[in-house]
Amino acid sequence: MLAVGIDWAEEFHDIALGTQEKGVVEQFRVEHGPAGVERLIGRCLALEPDPAEVRVVLETRHGLLVEALLDAGFAVVPVNPDLVARRRGPARKKDDAEDARICCLLALDRHASLKQLVPHGEIGGELRAIARDDERAARDQRRLLNRLRADLQATYPAALKLAGSDLGAPTVLRLLERWPTQPDLAAASREDLAAFARAGRHGWPEKFADKVTAALAAPSLATRDYLVRAKAAGIRLAAVQLLALHEARRGWERRMGELLLGGPRTGRDHTVKDPDPGKAFPGGDIYLSFPGLGDRLAARVAGEIGEHVGQFDAPNALQCYAGRAPVTRRSGKSDFVVARRLAHNRYLGDAVHQWAFCSLQLSGWARQFYDEKITAGKSHHAALRALGNRWLEILWHCLTKGVLYDEATHVANRNRALGRAA
Repeated sequence: MLAVGIDWAEEFHDIALGTQEKGVVEQFRVEHGPAGVERLIGRCLALEPDPAEVRVVLETRHGLLVEALLDAGFAVVPVNPDLVARRRGPARKKDDAEDARICCLLALDRHASLKQLVPHGEIGGELRAIARDDERAARDQRRLLNRLRADLQATYPAALKLAGSDLGAPTVLRLLERWPTQPDLAAASREDLAAFARAGRHGWPEKFADKVTAALAAPSLATRDYLVRAKAAGIRLAAVQLLALHEARRGWERRMGELLLGGPRTGRDHTVKDPDPGKAFPGGDIYLSFPGLGDRLAARVAGEIGEHVGQFDAPNALQCYAGRAPVTRRSGKSDFVVARRLAHNRYLGDAVHQWAFCSLQLSGWARQFYDEKITAGKSHHAALRALGNRWLEILWHCLTKGVLYDEATHVANRNRALGRAA
């Protein structure tokens, strides 16, 4: 077996090669590019002709370098950077070449319980990438909406009156794009407002015009003219950005449904006509059978877990990967529980936390479980973490058995395990 340790960077990578008999035998640096990666792969194959016997340890599980190593047939083992940091010695000195050597020694350590990376397939990789982009876009939407609301409060109170609780509605955003100040909107005629509503496919253009007129007539504090002029461009920019984010997220949501079920949703019931199993994410229908998991949230959970649920040999392994499994630390008289693991998939952990919250209104046992934790003195987030931990256990069993989630079946099993009457 050939051990390879890599300390990666954007422009170059430090490499350390080693064998069981001699330890670390060679160290060098390659550029991040086709020529450098080809040189690395060629040198590894010159020392070990069988690609499956090349074990690569590095501090990331994503990126073009990882993809190239997987395509070469190497066994890639990603590790947490903290694991490398703990082996740097008492001085904790950071050195790229030394980190590559430590990674090489980790690859040679047969007793280190390091798991080989199981790469995503094309469907799983696309689903994960879209879900992560959608989650980041959701954060951008909240940030822009908060900024837009603050600007409107200072210069455009009629827009807030018109929007009500839905400032992110496309009709409101298009109105702000066209009339970014209150004087501009006040100068628009009733015919212009009705025509604007018709162009935006508003169901009641005349009622929309009346609503705008009423919002303009509502009493409000005086605004500064110079501030109105200064904020006009910013309001229009925020509206344009929010509209673009809205359209992008709608497209991503449609694509998530296609990837999960193997075809586009159609009709009023949003079902998939003639789904293609070859184009569907394995177990996509199982994810969507759980309460609280729609297309977006199911895609986030499924994309992070991947197609190969068998890499998690027990429910606890999946719970640890998501950071849901608590860690007990005991030393002498000290005994406390760490609520969240430091090393875990934060994308999956956040998605499961949101899933647990969304399931409270759709699952009777989940609401009962949450209420019991609150009654026992747990905080809101502690109760959601415990509930998410339980949902992951159920999900693991459903995925490994290939069955859809059924609320009645789970409640019956839960009551039997707890010794309760049905």
